[in-house]
Amino acid sequence: MPTFDDPRKDAAEAYEALRGLAHASRAFTDPADTYTVIGDLLGGVRSLRQVLDQLATTHTANRARAYDDAGSQAAGATAALSAADELHQAGTLLDQVEARLDAASQHSGRIAGHPAETSETPVRRWISVAFLDGAHADKVLDLIHAAGTDAAIEHLAGYDYGEDTVRDALANGYVYDNPPRGALDRMATKDVYTLTYSPFLGHVSLLREYDAVPDPAVLGIDTAQSLARSVARAPARAARVEATDWFARAPHTTSPGQGLSL
Repeated sequence: MPTFDDPRKDAAEAYEALRGLAHASRAFTDPADTYTVIGDLLGGVRSLRQVLDQLATTHTANRARAYDDAGSQAAGATAALSAADELHQAGTLLDQVEARLDAASQHSGRIAGHPAETSETPVRRWISVAFLDGAHADKVLDLIHAAGTDAAIEHLAGYDYGEDTVRDALANGYVYDNPPRGALDRMATKDVYTLTYSPFLGHVSLLREYDAVPDPAVLGIDTAQSLARSVARAPARAARVEATDWFARAPHTTSPGQGLSL
Protein backbone atom coordinates (compact mmCIF):
# COMPACT_ATOMS: atom_id res chain seq x y z
CA MET A 1 0.00 0.00 0.00
CA PRO A 2 1.25 3.53 -0.73
CA THR A 3 2.54 5.55 2.20
CA PHE A 4 1.79 8.99 0.66
CA ASP A 5 4.71 10.45 2.63
CA ASP A 6 7.75 8.26 1.85
CA PRO A 7 8.88 8.85 -1.75
CA ARG A 8 11.45 6.04 -1.71
CA LYS A 9 9.02 3.35 -0.55
CA ASP A 10 6.27 4.52 -2.88
CA ALA A 11 8.67 4.63 -5.84
CA ALA A 12 9.81 1.07 -5.07
CA GLU A 13 6.19 -0.08 -4.86
CA ALA A 14 5.33 1.62 -8.16
CA TYR A 15 8.29 -0.11 -9.79
CA GLU A 16 7.19 -3.54 -8.54
CA ALA A 17 3.61 -2.87 -9.64
CA LEU A 18 4.76 -2.02 -13.16
CA ARG A 19 6.94 -5.13 -13.26
CA GLY A 20 3.92 -7.19 -12.26
CA LEU A 21 1.77 -5.52 -14.90
CA ALA A 22 4.39 -6.14 -17.58
CA HIS A 23 4.27 -9.84 -16.72
CA ALA A 24 0.49 -10.11 -16.33
CA SER A 25 -0.35 -8.24 -19.54
CA ARG A 26 1.42 -10.77 -21.75
CA ALA A 27 -1.98 -12.43 -22.16
CA PHE A 28 -5.53 -11.30 -21.44
CA THR A 29 -8.23 -13.84 -20.65
CA ASP A 30 -10.83 -11.22 -21.55
CA PRO A 31 -9.70 -8.68 -24.18
CA ALA A 32 -12.24 -6.20 -22.78
CA ASP A 33 -9.97 -5.80 -19.74
CA THR A 34 -7.53 -3.83 -21.89
CA TYR A 35 -9.82 -0.79 -21.67
CA THR A 36 -9.60 -0.77 -17.87
CA VAL A 37 -5.82 -1.25 -17.94
CA ILE A 38 -5.37 1.63 -20.40
CA GLY A 39 -7.45 3.85 -18.14
CA ASP A 40 -5.32 2.99 -15.12
CA LEU A 41 -2.14 3.61 -17.11
CA LEU A 42 -3.49 6.97 -18.23
CA GLY A 43 -3.99 7.97 -14.61
CA GLY A 44 -0.54 6.63 -13.81
CA VAL A 45 1.08 8.73 -16.54
CA ARG A 46 -0.60 11.86 -15.21
CA SER A 47 0.71 11.09 -11.74
CA LEU A 48 4.16 10.37 -13.18
CA ARG A 49 4.09 13.77 -14.89
CA GLN A 50 3.46 15.37 -11.51
CA VAL A 51 6.26 13.33 -9.93
CA LEU A 52 8.76 14.47 -12.58
CA ASP A 53 7.86 18.12 -12.03
CA GLN A 54 8.24 17.71 -8.28
CA LEU A 55 11.60 16.00 -8.69
CA ALA A 56 12.77 18.88 -10.89
CA THR A 57 11.59 21.43 -8.33
CA THR A 58 13.42 19.60 -5.54
CA HIS A 59 16.68 19.67 -7.51
CA THR A 60 16.33 23.40 -8.22
CA ALA A 61 15.28 24.35 -4.70
CA ASN A 62 18.18 22.51 -3.10
CA ARG A 63 20.96 23.39 -5.53
CA ALA A 64 22.73 25.39 -2.82
CA ARG A 65 23.29 22.14 -0.93
CA ALA A 66 24.55 20.31 -4.00
CA TYR A 67 28.28 19.44 -4.25
CA ASP A 68 30.15 17.09 -6.50
CA ASP A 69 32.44 14.30 -5.26
CA ALA A 70 35.42 16.68 -5.28
CA GLY A 71 33.58 19.08 -2.97
CA SER A 72 32.80 21.73 -5.56
CA GLN A 73 29.52 23.48 -4.84
CA ALA A 74 29.47 25.18 -8.24
CA ALA A 75 29.75 21.86 -10.03
CA GLY A 76 27.08 20.38 -7.78
CA ALA A 77 24.68 23.24 -8.44
CA THR A 78 25.26 22.94 -12.17
CA ALA A 79 24.48 19.23 -12.01
CA ALA A 80 21.30 19.93 -10.02
CA LEU A 81 20.07 22.44 -12.60
CA SER A 82 20.92 20.06 -15.43
CA ALA A 83 19.00 17.25 -13.74
CA ALA A 84 16.01 19.55 -13.25
CA ASP A 85 16.10 20.53 -16.91
CA GLU A 86 16.14 16.87 -18.05
CA LEU A 87 13.26 16.06 -15.71
CA HIS A 88 11.23 18.91 -17.19
CA GLN A 89 12.02 17.61 -20.68
CA ALA A 90 10.86 14.13 -19.66
CA GLY A 91 7.65 15.62 -18.32
CA THR A 92 7.07 17.42 -21.60
CA LEU A 93 7.46 14.15 -23.50
CA LEU A 94 4.99 12.53 -21.12
CA ASP A 95 2.40 15.05 -22.30
CA GLN A 96 2.53 13.32 -25.68
CA VAL A 97 2.28 9.91 -24.02
CA GLU A 98 -0.78 11.08 -22.10
CA ALA A 99 -2.44 12.36 -25.27
CA ARG A 100 -1.78 9.08 -27.10
CA LEU A 101 -3.06 6.99 -24.20
CA ASP A 102 -6.16 9.15 -23.95
CA ALA A 103 -6.88 8.60 -27.65
CA ALA A 104 -6.23 4.87 -27.31
CA SER A 105 -8.62 4.71 -24.36
CA GLN A 106 -11.38 6.35 -26.40
CA HIS A 107 -10.90 3.96 -29.31
CA SER A 108 -10.76 0.94 -27.02
CA GLY A 109 -13.94 2.07 -25.29
CA ARG A 110 -15.82 1.84 -28.58
CA ILE A 111 -15.10 -1.87 -28.93
CA ALA A 112 -18.02 -4.18 -28.19
CA GLY A 113 -16.37 -7.51 -27.55
CA HIS A 114 -18.13 -10.73 -28.50
CA PRO A 115 -17.47 -14.15 -26.96
CA ALA A 116 -14.77 -16.14 -28.68
CA GLU A 117 -16.12 -18.51 -31.29
CA THR A 118 -15.81 -22.12 -30.26
CA SER A 119 -15.00 -24.74 -32.80
CA GLU A 120 -18.01 -26.89 -33.55
CA THR A 121 -16.04 -29.33 -35.64
CA PRO A 122 -16.53 -32.72 -34.00
CA VAL A 123 -13.45 -34.67 -33.04
CA ARG A 124 -13.20 -37.67 -35.33
CA ARG A 125 -11.67 -40.90 -34.15
CA TRP A 126 -11.47 -44.35 -35.62
CA ILE A 127 -11.62 -47.79 -34.03
CA SER A 128 -10.22 -51.02 -35.41
CA VAL A 129 -12.84 -53.51 -36.65
CA ALA A 130 -10.67 -56.16 -38.29
CA PHE A 131 -7.06 -56.73 -39.21
CA LEU A 132 -5.97 -59.51 -41.56
CA ASP A 133 -2.60 -60.64 -42.80
CA GLY A 134 -1.15 -63.68 -44.48
CA ALA A 135 -3.46 -66.02 -46.39
CA HIS A 136 -6.64 -64.42 -45.05
CA ALA A 137 -5.49 -61.01 -46.26
CA ASP A 138 -4.58 -62.46 -49.65
CA LYS A 139 -8.16 -63.64 -50.13
CA VAL A 140 -9.51 -60.17 -49.37
CA LEU A 141 -6.92 -58.60 -51.64
CA ASP A 142 -8.15 -60.93 -54.40
CA LEU A 143 -11.70 -59.73 -53.70
CA ILE A 144 -10.53 -56.12 -53.98
CA HIS A 145 -8.89 -56.88 -57.30
CA ALA A 146 -11.98 -58.67 -58.61
CA ALA A 147 -14.86 -56.58 -57.22
CA GLY A 148 -13.35 -53.40 -55.80
CA THR A 149 -12.87 -51.90 -52.36
CA ASP A 150 -16.58 -51.37 -51.70
CA ALA A 151 -17.15 -55.11 -51.89
CA ALA A 152 -14.31 -55.73 -49.44
CA ILE A 153 -15.66 -53.13 -47.01
CA GLU A 154 -19.15 -54.64 -47.15
CA HIS A 155 -17.77 -58.11 -46.43
CA LEU A 156 -15.53 -56.99 -43.56
CA ALA A 157 -18.33 -54.88 -42.07
CA GLY A 158 -19.92 -58.19 -41.09
CA TYR A 159 -17.33 -58.40 -38.33
CA ASP A 160 -18.43 -55.13 -36.76
CA TYR A 161 -20.14 -56.18 -33.52
CA GLY A 162 -21.28 -52.70 -32.60
CA GLU A 163 -20.70 -51.83 -28.93
CA ASP A 164 -18.61 -54.96 -28.41
CA THR A 165 -16.18 -53.78 -31.08
CA VAL A 166 -16.03 -50.31 -29.55
CA ARG A 167 -15.47 -51.72 -26.07
CA ASP A 168 -12.66 -54.01 -27.22
CA ALA A 169 -10.94 -51.17 -29.10
CA LEU A 170 -11.11 -48.87 -26.08
CA ALA A 171 -9.88 -51.57 -23.72
CA ASN A 172 -6.86 -52.37 -25.87
CA GLY A 173 -5.99 -48.87 -26.99
CA TYR A 174 -6.78 -49.31 -30.67
CA VAL A 175 -8.47 -45.95 -31.09
CA TYR A 176 -6.88 -43.53 -33.55
CA ASP A 177 -7.07 -39.83 -34.36
CA ASN A 178 -6.41 -40.80 -37.97
CA PRO A 179 -6.58 -44.18 -39.69
CA PRO A 180 -3.16 -45.85 -39.36
CA ARG A 181 -1.52 -46.00 -42.74
CA GLY A 182 1.89 -47.17 -43.85
CA ALA A 183 3.92 -45.70 -46.67
CA LEU A 184 2.88 -48.54 -49.02
CA ASP A 185 -0.73 -48.74 -47.87
CA ARG A 186 -3.69 -47.82 -50.02
CA MET A 187 -6.88 -46.39 -48.58
CA ALA A 188 -10.56 -46.47 -49.45
CA THR A 189 -13.66 -45.28 -47.61
CA LYS A 190 -17.34 -46.12 -47.68
CA ASP A 191 -19.85 -44.60 -45.31
CA VAL A 192 -18.24 -44.65 -41.83
CA TYR A 193 -15.68 -47.32 -42.73
CA THR A 194 -12.09 -46.85 -43.86
CA LEU A 195 -10.20 -49.68 -45.50
CA THR A 196 -6.41 -49.69 -45.62
CA TYR A 197 -4.58 -52.42 -47.46
CA SER A 198 -1.22 -53.24 -48.95
CA PRO A 199 -0.84 -55.77 -51.77
CA PHE A 200 2.91 -55.50 -51.24
CA LEU A 201 3.00 -56.28 -47.51
CA GLY A 202 -0.06 -58.52 -47.53
CA HIS A 203 -2.34 -57.01 -44.91
CA VAL A 204 -5.83 -55.53 -44.76
CA SER A 205 -7.38 -53.37 -42.04
CA LEU A 206 -10.94 -52.09 -41.60
CA LEU A 207 -11.68 -49.19 -39.27
CA ARG A 208 -14.92 -47.45 -38.34
CA GLU A 209 -15.51 -43.92 -37.16
CA TYR A 210 -15.97 -43.89 -33.40
CA ASP A 211 -19.56 -43.21 -32.27
CA ALA A 212 -20.80 -43.41 -35.86
CA VAL A 213 -23.70 -45.55 -37.05
CA PRO A 214 -23.06 -47.39 -40.33
CA ASP A 215 -25.39 -47.03 -43.28
CA PRO A 216 -27.84 -49.96 -43.09
CA ALA A 217 -27.12 -50.75 -46.75
CA VAL A 218 -23.47 -51.43 -45.93
CA LEU A 219 -24.49 -54.04 -43.38
CA GLY A 220 -27.08 -55.55 -45.69
CA ILE A 221 -30.05 -54.17 -43.72
CA ASP A 222 -33.26 -53.29 -45.54
CA THR A 223 -34.42 -50.46 -43.28
CA ALA A 224 -32.75 -48.12 -40.83
CA GLN A 225 -35.29 -49.16 -38.18
CA SER A 226 -33.80 -52.64 -38.04
CA LEU A 227 -30.23 -51.39 -37.59
CA ALA A 228 -30.15 -51.85 -33.82
CA ARG A 229 -31.50 -55.40 -34.10
CA SER A 230 -28.98 -56.17 -36.84
CA VAL A 231 -26.05 -55.00 -34.71
CA ALA A 232 -27.33 -57.13 -31.86
CA ARG A 233 -27.45 -60.13 -34.23
CA ALA A 234 -24.00 -59.39 -35.67
CA PRO A 235 -22.34 -62.49 -34.10
CA ALA A 236 -24.97 -64.74 -35.68
CA ARG A 237 -24.62 -63.00 -39.02
CA ALA A 238 -20.85 -63.37 -38.87
CA ALA A 239 -21.26 -67.05 -38.09
CA ARG A 240 -23.32 -67.49 -41.25
CA VAL A 241 -20.62 -65.67 -43.19
CA GLU A 242 -18.03 -68.06 -41.77
CA ALA A 243 -20.02 -70.99 -43.06
CA THR A 244 -20.13 -69.72 -46.61
CA ASP A 245 -17.28 -67.26 -47.11
CA TRP A 246 -13.68 -68.19 -47.80
CA PHE A 247 -12.21 -65.37 -45.74
CA ALA A 248 -14.22 -65.97 -42.57
CA ARG A 249 -12.34 -66.07 -39.27
CA ALA A 250 -11.57 -69.23 -37.40
CA PRO A 251 -13.51 -69.61 -34.11
CA HIS A 252 -12.00 -67.79 -31.09
CA THR A 253 -9.27 -66.01 -33.07
CA THR A 254 -9.53 -62.44 -31.90
CA SER A 255 -6.59 -60.08 -31.94
CA PRO A 256 -6.74 -57.85 -28.82
CA GLY A 257 -7.07 -54.19 -29.66
CA GLN A 258 -7.23 -54.71 -33.40
CA GLY A 259 -10.82 -55.83 -33.72
CA LEU A 260 -11.45 -59.25 -35.11
CA SER A 261 -8.49 -60.92 -36.72
CA LEU A 262 -9.21 -63.61 -39.24
